[in-house]
Amino acid sequence: MILFLTLNRYYKLEENLPKMFIERNNVIKSERDFLLDFFGKEKNAPLLIFSHGFKGFKDWGLFNEIAQYFTTHGFSFAKYNFSHNGTTLEYPTEFRDLDSFGQNNYSKELNDLDLVIDYLTSQEQFKPFINSSNLYLIGHSRGGAISILKAAEDARITKLITWSAPLDFSNKFNSDIKKWKKEGVIYVINGRTKQNMPLYYQFYEDFIINKKRLDVCSMTKKLDIPHLIIHAENDKAVSIDDALMLHTLSHKSILKKIRKSGHTFDVMHPSETSSFPLALQEVLNASINFLKS
Repeated sequence: MILFLTLNRYYKLEENLPKMFIERNNVIKSERDFLLDFFGKEKNAPLLIFSHGFKGFKDWGLFNEIAQYFTTHGFSFAKYNFSHNGTTLEYPTEFRDLDSFGQNNYSKELNDLDLVIDYLTSQEQFKPFINSSNLYLIGHSRGGAISILKAAEDARITKLITWSAPLDFSNKFNSDIKKWKKEGVIYVINGRTKQNMPLYYQFYEDFIINKKRLDVCSMTKKLDIPHLIIHAENDKAVSIDDALMLHTLSHKSILKKIRKSGHTFDVMHPSETSSFPLALQEVLNASINFLKS
């Protein structure tokens, strides 16, 4: 029997969607517990696992509407907060724990995604909605790069989609490394919330220690699965050149350029509407066509 769950106070959109199985804010146990949402409708459907980007979270912008859109097109869909993205279990859409944000690193995000895959494929309530032979990853921005790394090292993943993904992590360390080491922290400004968000020196140390595992270029070369790369031509945060190079390196890839749009495909947070901008609709159409091909 397909269940419909009454959701908590954060979400309202699902009220008119009968026959859809939705579980919000499942707690995944880890070094720092984090939250996961699951959407299912069709039995034995391919599972699409979505990873958000830097200074993002699972309920940013239109991610909830996107989850429902994929589900109505025949996929099960899961999205989650990275364990150290700065949100909390009680406040999943606010950066209430800046210390955890500062303790984040790429290795932790990769391990989070591994826990997510294990959790989704082992929980009894999700099993009717998942075909474990069809596990797909999709990620936006930094979440796209993390998805590349995981797909390259995990044989369970059979298709990959990246939206606005960067080519390289090493070029993100443009700070004064000596000063960073001496002071132990640098700060990045959140343009939306105006928060000064810390990055502790452990972030750089972890990257150096795990540089081989975190090499997006070399891991992209190892990909042997279908890979859709979607990127806006006017992306100011991650250059379209990154997408062109990823396409060159990923030998089973397709590149889709989005004209006259930017890094988030014309979506803002908070979104003033539940309707998709034309650029995002183009992204979703291309993604679904790719997954069904």
